[in-house]
Amino acid sequence: MDALVCKGITKVYGGREVLKDVDLTLEEGKIYGLIGRNGAGKTTLLSILSAQNPATAGSVTLDGQRVWENQRALGDICFAREIPVAGEGSTSLGALKVGEYLKTAALYYPRWDGEMARRLIRDFELDPRRKLGRLSKGMLSMVTIVVALASKARFTLLDEPVAGLDVVMREEFYRLLLEEYGESGRSFVVSTHILEEASAVFEEVILLKEGRVLLKENTADLLERACRVSGLEEKVNRAVEGLETHHGESAGRRRSVTVLLRPGERIPQDPELSVQPMTLQNLFVALCGREEQTAPPEGRKG
Repeated sequence: MDALVCKGITKVYGGREVLKDVDLTLEEGKIYGLIGRNGAGKTTLLSILSAQNPATAGSVTLDGQRVWENQRALGDICFAREIPVAGEGSTSLGALKVGEYLKTAALYYPRWDGEMARRLIRDFELDPRRKLGRLSKGMLSMVTIVVALASKARFTLLDEPVAGLDVVMREEFYRLLLEEYGESGRSFVVSTHILEEASAVFEEVILLKEGRVLLKENTADLLERACRVSGLEEKVNRAVEGLETHHGESAGRRRSVTVLLRPGERIPQDPELSVQPMTLQNLFVALCGREEQTAPPEGRKG
C-alpha cells in the first residue's frame, strides 16, 4: 500500500527536543486530523514530512523512497502553510502578486490543475493582480487553500488552513476538501485548533503531545470508547477502577473523570452515575490538560 512513513523522527532546536522518536504511517486515501497544543510539534512534523526541514534523526519515505532531496517524491507531497509575508520589499513574498505566486507554485507539482486554481480564485473572489503583502490573513489562507487543492499532490498537508476565515468560508473549505477527496482519493492531513467543525471530516485523528504521538486512531472508534463519568467520588472511583482515566476533577464529594475504554470494558450501570459521550474537543482537553483538578473548599477561592 502506498504510504508516507516517518520512522524515529527526532528534531532538536537549541538543545530542546521538539519531536521525540516519532513513528507515523500515513496511508493514501484518508483524511487525517493532526491535533495538539501549541508547541506540541505539529508544524515541525509537517515540515519534516514534506522535506522542508531536516530531521535531527530518523527518516521519511514515500512508497519506500526517501523524500529528502528526492524531487520525484516531493512532487507528490504538498505542504500548504501560512505564507510568510513580511512586507512588500523586493526580497519579500509580499511583493509577489497572487497570480505570480500561483505560477511559481505550479512549477513544483507535476499534476498541477490550472483550471481548478483559476476557478477557486474566482470563487474566493481573489484578485490575481493584488500583492500578497496587501492581503488580509483570511485572504492569505484562501491562497494557501488554492495551492493545496490545485497541487493535486497525493499527500497534501495543511497547517491551520482556516486561520482568519469566517464561519462561512470555513464551511466552504471543508466542503471543497471533501469534494476533492471523494473525486481524487488523495490523502490530506489537516492541522487545526478548531476541532468542533473539523472532527466530522477527520477519518483518523493523530494527537501529538510534547513531541510524541499520543494516539493515532479512527475518529469514530475513538469517540465511541470515550466517555465522561461523574457522580459521588467513591462511586466514580469504584466504577473506573482498572480503566484508563484522564483529567479528573473533584468538587466536594463529587468527581468526574474521562475514561477511554478498551475492547470488552464497560462502565457498570448505576443510576447515581452519569456517563456522557464526548466530542473530539472535550477529549482533546481531557488528554492534553492537567490530569487532576480539585476545587477549593466551599467559601474559599483558589
